Parts: sequence; C-alpha cells; structure tokens
Amino acid sequence: MYQKNEGKFLKHLDFLILDLIIVEATYIVSYFIRHGFKCGGMSSAYWQMAGIMALIQIIVVAFQESYKDIVKRGYLEEMKAVFFQHTIMMLLVFAFMFVTKLQEQYSRAVFLHLWGIGLAVLYLEHIIWKNILRKRIKESDERACLLIISEKNVLEEDLLKLQRDYEAYRVTGIICYDENLKGREINGIPVVGNTEEIFEYAKSNVLDEVFLHISEENEYQKKIIERFLDMGIVVHVNLSWKQEELPNHIVEKLGEASVLTTSVKTASIYQVTMKRLIDIVGGVVGVIFTAVLCVILAPIIYIQSPGPIFFSQWRVGKNGRRFKIYKFRSMYTDAEERKKELMSQNKMNGLMFKMDEDPRIFPAGHIIRKFSLDEFPQFWNVLKGDMSLVGTRPPTVDEFEQYEEHHRIRLSIKPGITGLWQVSGRSDITDFEEVVQLDNQYIVNWSLKLDIKIMLKTIGVVLGAKGSV
Repeated sequence: MYQKNEGKFLKHLDFLILDLIIVEATYIVSYFIRHGFKCGGMSSAYWQMAGIMALIQIIVVAFQESYKDIVKRGYLEEMKAVFFQHTIMMLLVFAFMFVTKLQEQYSRAVFLHLWGIGLAVLYLEHIIWKNILRKRIKESDERACLLIISEKNVLEEDLLKLQRDYEAYRVTGIICYDENLKGREINGIPVVGNTEEIFEYAKSNVLDEVFLHISEENEYQKKIIERFLDMGIVVHVNLSWKQEELPNHIVEKLGEASVLTTSVKTASIYQVTMKRLIDIVGGVVGVIFTAVLCVILAPIIYIQSPGPIFFSQWRVGKNGRRFKIYKFRSMYTDAEERKKELMSQNKMNGLMFKMDEDPRIFPAGHIIRKFSLDEFPQFWNVLKGDMSLVGTRPPTVDEFEQYEEHHRIRLSIKPGITGLWQVSGRSDITDFEEVVQLDNQYIVNWSLKLDIKIMLKTIGVVLGAKGSV
C-alpha cells in the first residue's frame, strides 16, 4: 500500500510544535524584559494575544509551506526561510492589532523584542533539530528501500536525481537493464543483479519501491510492472508511459525526477495517520490488558511448563523487514524442535503449519489459544510500530524463504494482530492460497471503515472461540 506524497504541513508537525513553543516562550521573556519581573505577571490581554499569535503562526506555516524540504535546506537558505516565516507572522500580528484597534493595550517594545530574539532562537532551533533528524534518518530502517532499474546511458543521471531525497527513501540497489554490471558500484550503490535476477532479488530482500526507467515501451516492460504489482511493490516509471495502462496511478516527484507512480492500493496521509493513531490507542489499551493477563497467566504457564512466560520469534513484516513477535507461551519449551516431527500431520495446504490436537501444547495452553489470549503481548509490537491492529499475519522466516512471487503481496502492508483471514474462518481455512487470496482482497479494498469492521468482527470471533486450534 502506497502513501501519497502529500501533506507537507502534517509531515513536519514536529517543527510546528517546536516553533510554537519557542515563539510563546520568547513572547513571555520579551514581556518581562520590557516590564520587569516585579510587574506581577502578564495581564489577560497579553495572554489572549498569545493564543491569537499561535493561531496566526499555524496559518502562516500552512499557507507559506514553511517546512517544505526543510531537512535538505542549507544554513543560508534556512536563515531566509526563518526570517520570512517569523517576519510575516509579526506583520500579521501588528495588522490584527491595528484592525481591532487594540494596539494601545500592548507595548511595541514587547513585540520588537519578540521579533529580534525570536529570529535568533527559531533559527538555532531549526539547525539543531535538523541535525538530529538527519542523523536519525540516516540510521533509521523506516525509510522506504528503493531499487533502481534503468538503462546504462541514463543510470548515473537517474541515481543522482533520486539520491537527493534521502529523507523519504534510500536507494539500496541498482539493476542495469541493457548491460550486465553485477558486482560493480555506482556512486556507492551496489549493482545487485542483472535482468534475469530482478524478481529473485525482489522476493528475497527488503524492498518497498522500484524506479523503472525504460526509453521505449513494450510488452516485456509491462509484464515487469505487472509482476511487481502482483508482489505488492510500488512502481515508479518515467513519464513516457501511458497513464491509462497503470492502475492507481499518480504523477509526483521522486527526488528530482518526475515519475508516474502505480501501486495495488494508494492511501492518503490522512488515512495512514488515522490508522497509526488507532493503532497507538489500541496498543496502549492492549498493553494494559496484557499486564493484567500476565498476573493471571504467568503462574499457570510456569507451573504447567517451567520456563519463559513469553514466547518470542523472528517474523517477517512489511516488505521483508524482520522483527521479533511476542506471545504468551502456550506450548512446551521444545515446541520448535518437535515441529519437524509433526509436519506430516500439517492440516494446511501450503506454507503454514496447523494441526489438530497439537501435542506440543500444554493443557492450559489449549484454553489460552482457544480465546486467543496468547496474542495479547503483540499489542507491544503494535505500539513499537512493527505491527498494526489489522493487517496480514506475519510469516515465520522459514515460511517466507519458501514464498513464491505472488505470496509476497501479503507483506506490502504492516502485519496485523487480526485480519480478514482471521474473521473469515481462522483455523478452519486450510488452504494457504485461500489465505493469500483473502489478504490480497483486504489490501486492494483497504479502508479505515474496513479495519473497524474487522476489529468488531474479531471480538465476536474470539469470544465465540470460532475456528481456533
């Protein structure tokens, strides 16, 4: 699922909050510089103006797009941006006081101090916070991983254009379309394969998006795009392509390149933000319930099967990222070692393991699993951002390594505690291809309304212990 590159105002909410704090704090300091600390505090008129200034500042930032490309701006460019942002705000404050005829209630010296001191402090805050963000961005694993597939004669040009937007993504590999350059490096980026190895690389590595630059369209290139979309990977192509042939297409900037972006599902920044907020609220509530359950379940688990209370396992999340999932342990401690002996009794057709009367489960574990109590620690995964409340179930590493191309679409969104598969039959579904089909249906038709519907259905399914093993 692809998030539209929009909402610059919301994208840098951190700068807005910091700027508001700085301006309001500087305003208070300016007041006491002018009136002294023995004045008895700010009058109600000055406090009202503090609220009006905050509103004016938000309007200025929104309409001026003050934070556009802020992380990439140099020192001089940042100085100019801060000057215009703060000066325009101060001019609007003076205009407001003039129109409302309130200027006599305020000291001009307070606002002149606010303008001068505010400029210096805002500029310093921007520089410090940008340096912190740049360091975080370079060390972060959250940026989209981008593969470039291009022709040799435009490869370096494409790479230079795309590498400049290091804030949104990082280029992790290159494939030259018309010449085998495997093993080389271009501007520090490795050439990871040739045309025959494109999809093997995409299947086995963390990959969110692909940039495809082909000078002439043909059926083979169209097939490449279709195969990437079937895998749930976002594709950006140069603008020479016919728009009507690509699903969910939008024209946008990728670094300094104008591209046509296509994906199986596109979400707005509002939808993505709301989904994350729901996850955070649900995660907090879930972690509280988990703590209560831990008090009850911990002694039961330990008495019936001495060992760790929690079970952790490496799983594969969005677009191949690996993370540790957490559960209340419902099996004996040697469960993973015994799994190989029981594979012949697997009731699933495909890359999952389920069996009736699993001997690895200790007595109380059956009740824990029946009512899905073992899943509660995953709310911690939701809070961390590894998972979502609703999504697709994350495969184990060995399952992922056996995936075929079309299975990879399950990884195009964050994995979830529950999903369409779980409320459509849970363990009663024994065909892995049917699981993939349901997950595909969820991704293509995703909406906030669908997530809420699935969460409500999940409550009924869990309380009724339907389809559990």
